[in-house]
Order: sequence, then C-alpha cells, then structure tokens
Amino acid sequence: MIRLVLLLLTIATGVQAQDRRPSHCIAIADSVPGLQYLHKASFRAPVPEFSVRLQYIAHASFLIQAEDGLSAVTDFTGFIGNVDFIPDVVTMNHAHSTHWTAHPDPAIPHVLRGWGDFGEGADHHVDLGGMVIRNVPTDIRSYGGVEPKGNSIFVFETAGLCIGHLGHLHHEPSDAQYAALGRMDVVMAPVDGGYTMPLENMMNVLRRLKARIVIPMHWFADGSLGRFLAGMEDEFRIVETGESTMTVSLRTLPDDPTIMVLRPSYLRE
Repeated sequence: MIRLVLLLLTIATGVQAQDRRPSHCIAIADSVPGLQYLHKASFRAPVPEFSVRLQYIAHASFLIQAEDGLSAVTDFTGFIGNVDFIPDVVTMNHAHSTHWTAHPDPAIPHVLRGWGDFGEGADHHVDLGGMVIRNVPTDIRSYGGVEPKGNSIFVFETAGLCIGHLGHLHHEPSDAQYAALGRMDVVMAPVDGGYTMPLENMMNVLRRLKARIVIPMHWFADGSLGRFLAGMEDEFRIVETGESTMTVSLRTLPDDPTIMVLRPSYLRE
C-alpha cells in the first residue's frame, strides 16, 4: 500500500513538472551593477553576447533582438520602416488602431494578439529557446464601458532579462497580475497621461514594478514626457540618450532605477 502511494505521488509530481511552464522572471534575482548599456548599432548587426538590443520604432512599437538572432516587435501596426525584415514574433493590442493590424504579413511565424473573444482575453506562452514570450491580460475601456482582459502586458524573457511591455494599460494591475508578471528588469511604459491612464497611476505602477530600467513610450509631445520625468526624478535617475537604440544585459543593469529616454525612429538600413 505504501509503495502504491509513493508511486502515485511520483507520477503526479512528474505530470506537474511537465505541465509547468518555465519562467525565470517569476522569481527573485540579483541585480548586477554596471554602467555601459548604450550601444549604437544597425538592427542588422549581431547582438553582443548575453545581451538584448532594444530599438524604439514608433508610438508603442519596439524591436527586441536576442543574441541568437531572434526578434520581436511590440504593438505591431504592419509598418516598422522601409526595410525588408520579418520579425520572428509580433505582439499586438487593440485599444486603438495604432497598436495592431488586421493584416500582419503571413510570413511572420508568431502573431500574438493581446485579446481574444470579448471578456475571454488571450493566453500566450511561446518558448523559442532563446526567448520566451508570455502575456498577462488586463482590462481596457471600450465603447463607454470596460472590456475585461482586452489588453495584454507582454513579457519577453531572454538573456536572463525580464522585459515587460505594458501595452495600452488602463488601470493599475491587481496583486494577482503583479504576481503573474514577476520580476521586471526593463519596462516600456505608456506616459501619455490620459489615453492610457493618469500619470500618477502610471508612476504607482512603475514604483511597484521596481524595474531597473524604464523606457517611456506612447508620449505625443515632449510636454507629456517632461511631466512624467519631473514626477519621477526624485526616485529615478534620468538619462536622455538622444538615441533610438540601446543594448542591455544582466551585468550592465544600473544599480539605481533609471529612466532611459529613447527617441523613436523607424528601421532603416
């Protein structure tokens, strides 16, 4: 009888292990100090070892590139520049047409929509080996009401980093949603102050996430960006890079929470 119980426990444990979807972000990790995290390079150039290259394309679209050549574009609208380039993954949200396209190139291997049928949301966990992409659904305003789970925060895990793109976030996440996000090393955050959520609420989100690098996005003029920076300057170091691209790794994450201001630029050769 005892042997039978032990056998059943072993089988159950094995099933749980197979069902568990790995994530190194939903855990505690050490922050490694460093300063050299800017790297000017063409998006065609190889990504340095143990690093990730981020390029701010436009509005809420970023190109995320891993060292093994894998690439993802966030809030994909169908246009990333006058270049012949097919990313491995695109993610989209549908709060507005500037965050998605109904006709993505069929050559794109993985098209991840941040919504499903009304109220059902989406559930993505794509493991490409050198990059894992997953989502945490959030609600969005819709036609004067609310569409439950109509938006997604997408998380990209690569080179040991946990990179979050908040999408068209309309509310502060719940405790369960924060737990599902896990550790955040880099966060792309909408700072328009109204179309998504008031700046004070967005600041609360970023204080809670405690990412070492915050990249502002979804700002329509330097005015809204400036108000965000002024509200965070007592708690975050602010770096105006003057560039659209940066390269970051675990060893080059800053000691102090830092806002890295990138300037959007479509891809070009």
